[in-house]
Amino acid sequence: MDYAGLFPSPHHSQFDEPLNYYFLQSRLPGIKVKYLFFVWLGIFVGSWVVYMHYSSYSELCRGHVCQAIICDQYHKGIISGSTCKDLCEERTLVFQQCLSSSPTQQVYSGLWKEETEVIIKCGIEEALKADAFPESGPRRDVVLFNKPTRGTSMDEFREMLLNFLKSTLGDQPSLGNLVNKIIAMADVSRDGKLSLAEAKSIWALVQLNDFLLILSLHEKEHASRLLGHCGDLYVTEKIPHTSLYTAEVPSFLRPLLPSAVHRLLRRWFSPAWPRRAKIALGLLEFVEEIFHGTYGTFYICDGAFADMGYNERHDFKVTDLRKVAAESAVRGFLKGRRCEQNADCTYGTDCVAPCDKLMKQCKSDVVQPNLAKACGFLQEYLLHGAPSELKDELGKQLKTCTTLSGLASQMEVHHSLVLSNLKTLLWKTISDTKYS
Repeated sequence: MDYAGLFPSPHHSQFDEPLNYYFLQSRLPGIKVKYLFFVWLGIFVGSWVVYMHYSSYSELCRGHVCQAIICDQYHKGIISGSTCKDLCEERTLVFQQCLSSSPTQQVYSGLWKEETEVIIKCGIEEALKADAFPESGPRRDVVLFNKPTRGTSMDEFREMLLNFLKSTLGDQPSLGNLVNKIIAMADVSRDGKLSLAEAKSIWALVQLNDFLLILSLHEKEHASRLLGHCGDLYVTEKIPHTSLYTAEVPSFLRPLLPSAVHRLLRRWFSPAWPRRAKIALGLLEFVEEIFHGTYGTFYICDGAFADMGYNERHDFKVTDLRKVAAESAVRGFLKGRRCEQNADCTYGTDCVAPCDKLMKQCKSDVVQPNLAKACGFLQEYLLHGAPSELKDELGKQLKTCTTLSGLASQMEVHHSLVLSNLKTLLWKTISDTKYS
C-alpha cells in the first residue's frame, strides 16, 4: 500500500502555506502598530529637534540687529573703528554662521574681504532691554557710548583708562604699557590723537572681559589674535577647531545622554594621542602664562574647558576668554560675601572659595587653582590611549597635580615643580616625533 499520499513528507507539507498565511494574518495588526509607533516617534523627535533648533536660533542669533545698531551709530559719528568702513560702507565684512550661546553676546563666523575667515563678536544687551521695555529702556548709544564726554583731554582719558584697569586687573606696575597699547589701537586715523568717537569706542570695548583679556594676553600665542573693531563690535582670527575634540555632541542632546555614553563618544572623537599630548602641553603653558602674568593673575572659572580648541598645527588656543577672570575681580566678589557653605562662595561656574563657617563669610583664596583644574581635565583627555610605558607615570603625576590647593603657601614652588615635571614628561614623549 502506498502511504505517501496519506502521510505527506514532513519537509513539504500541504498545510504549510495556509498555516503561514494565517500566522502572518494574526501577527499583522501587531506589526502595523509597532511600525506606526516608530514612524510617529521618528516624526515627533525630528519635529522637536527642528523646533528647538529654530526657536533657539531666532532667540540667540540677532546678528542683523547688531549690525544695524553699529552701522547706525557709525553713520551718526558716535563711534569709530578700523573695521567700520568694511562693515557699514563697503560691506566686505560679512556675518555668516551664528555661534552665539547667549542673546546678549552675539558671536558669528564671518568672511572679511572675501578671503579671510574671522569671528565677529558684538554685545546687544542694552538693545534687547530697550526692545522689551520701549517706554523705559534707554537708547544704546546713550548708555554704552556715554564716556568720555566732550571736552575730556587726552591726559584725563589716560587717567580714566588707568583707574579702570586698576579696578579690573589690580594695581599692576605694567598697566601703563597696557594703556599705551589701548590708545594706539583706538587711534584708527594714526594721527597721534583720539577723536571723541575713537575714545568712546575703545572705552566701550575695554568694559568687555573677553576683549580686555585678549588685549592683556595679546603677546601670548594661546589667545585669539585681535584683527579690528567698530564701536564695541570686534573681530578676531577664526580658530579651526573650537573644541579639544574632533567632534562634539550637540548641546541640546547632552542632557539626554548618560555621562558614561557622553564620555565614550568623546573618546571616539578625540585626536590621536601624540596630538592630544601637544594640545595638553599648550594648555599647561597657558596655565603658566596666566599665573603671575604681565598684567596679573587670572583664574579659569570653567573646569569643563568648553571654550578652548586648537589650530591646524594642534597648537592650543582659547576661543573665548569670558570665563577667565582676573584675580582682583574674584577677590572683589568674595570680599565680605555672606555664606553658609562653600557653594555660596562661587564665582562664575566653578571658582569656589572656602566658607568660614564661624564668621559666615567667604575667604579670599580659591580652593582649586588653575593647574589642578587643568590636570583634572587631562586625566580624562590624556590617559586613554596613552603609550603603555608612559601611562602609569603620567597617571601618578596627574593625580598629584589634581590635589594641589589654592593656598598661597603652596602656590609658588610646589605648583612650579608639578607643572615642570608634567611638561617634561609630555615633551620627552613627543619630542622625537613629527608632532613636535
